[in-house]
Amino acid sequence: MENTGTEVNVGASTGSGGGGSQNTGGARGGSESAGPTAPAEPQCVVELRRCDIDYQVEAPPEVTIEDLASFRPAVPQLGGEPAGFGVVGMPTNVYAAASAQEIPGQILGWDVMVRFEPATYVFSYGDGTTVRSPSGGSSWSALGQPQFTPTATSHVYSERGIYPVSVTVEYTAAVTFGSIWRDVPGVVTASAGGYAVDVREVRTALVDRTCAEDPAGPGC
Repeated sequence: MENTGTEVNVGASTGSGGGGSQNTGGARGGSESAGPTAPAEPQCVVELRRCDIDYQVEAPPEVTIEDLASFRPAVPQLGGEPAGFGVVGMPTNVYAAASAQEIPGQILGWDVMVRFEPATYVFSYGDGTTVRSPSGGSSWSALGQPQFTPTATSHVYSERGIYPVSVTVEYTAAVTFGSIWRDVPGVVTASAGGYAVDVREVRTALVDRTCAEDPAGPGC
């Protein structure tokens, strides 16, 4: 057998086994052969090959906040109390509602799930005043407070008028391509408006009878 590094040769040869021929039969007038020689065994060639396999794994892309332009969180809900109006010099309660959302889609040809979570509520009260709050606030009854008391998202108007109130919610974002969630730097915003507050003045007076009893009385 011969091993050259790339192939192994296996061979066999035949011989007389003792350095000469063997005669049998004694004196019958000559020598007698042991029989025909066996044929040589065929050679076997075993070829050794090396197989190099190059594996290439493609990683998901890095996602920026600009890549999420086609993913939009839902518009928050906006309301207040007293519903649609306020009183000069007294707190008008304004509140908004927003929730976490998961939206499926594609980014750069990859299937992805995008998660938005509300982080900051920016209230604009229509008189040039804004407030940033980590929560959307709540109603007086839900807070266990009397009407016209201050809350984290209430506002006091100093003059009569109709004021357009709006809110912008800043959402943090995260993405997953299958198993691990990855935060995306920056925020995505969604805004709601269309809530007008009619602020009025309220005057009180001491009277003998109610307006129902005396419609022409003071303050009626």
